[in-house]
Amino acid sequence: MKSRIVIPNVAPEAYNALLSLEKYISSTSLTPVHKELIKIRASQINGCAFCINMHTADARKHGISEQRIYLTSAWREADVYTEEEKAILALTEQVTLIGNHVSDEVYQNAAQLFDEKYLAEIILAIITINSWNRLAITTGLRAS
Repeated sequence: MKSRIVIPNVAPEAYNALLSLEKYISSTSLTPVHKELIKIRASQINGCAFCINMHTADARKHGISEQRIYLTSAWREADVYTEEEKAILALTEQVTLIGNHVSDEVYQNAAQLFDEKYLAEIILAIITINSWNRLAITTGLRAS
């Protein structure tokens, strides 16, 4: 792949704004497991090898088992996720694939399981990782 633009060098203010959003997500009440499941699943959908590599390693550091990491892409057929985790994964998929919109069923299920603040944090975490995925893929960041 030919070299591509390095956003932090060319548009540091914009890059720092994205970093600020990530810093906010880090300070939320979201559990580390919920954060990493969001990051892994969105990155899988978007095909961002750089982010999948980073967030599966982070997930291991937070104690997420290999089995749960491997099954994230097929979570509907796995009995290793809680009801809350399944709601987060479903919402992550629909926000990531936003062209199909977020169904009332998926949204309401999450809204019944989480208070408004936690739900807002979930949504913002999904939006943030999608931004990082798009930045990494577009600028050619590679998993190593």
